Amino acid sequence: MMEALFPLGWAHYLAGGLLIGLGVSWLFASTGLIGGMSSVYSALWSWVDRSAFFQQPRFTGSRVWRGVYAAGLVLGALLWWLAAGRPAPPAALPLWQLIAGGFIAGFGARLSNGCTSGHGICGMASLQLPSVTAVIIFLTTGMLTAQVVKALGGA
Repeated sequence: MMEALFPLGWAHYLAGGLLIGLGVSWLFASTGLIGGMSSVYSALWSWVDRSAFFQQPRFTGSRVWRGVYAAGLVLGALLWWLAAGRPAPPAALPLWQLIAGGFIAGFGARLSNGCTSGHGICGMASLQLPSVTAVIIFLTTGMLTAQVVKALGGA
């Protein structure tokens, strides 16, 4: 059963989950800040886009620490990749589908006032009812979408 669910093994998922949990816990315990990623996008975009939305104090006032946070995530992934000694397998999807999926996920994150990491890891850990609701909606939508794609002959 485990091999069917995790054909590439499960240890790296456990290690990644533990590292993410430790990272956001440390961020919150040491600074009181919540480490969701959709706010990182908006805060970093505030350096480029001068529209009123991106120039809100919640974005401009947090863009430095959020930039460091994002850089740490990218560098952490790079270190993990280098430590593994082999490149990650290439995506089996065309570039346009990856871009479309990223846009849809980003739009959904803005619509729900947070992303899966913010709601799923930080919000649920602090027992926030809106985060629990958002995660239930994320998971339900993902499962339904997967079933529809499968029924239509997708991967």
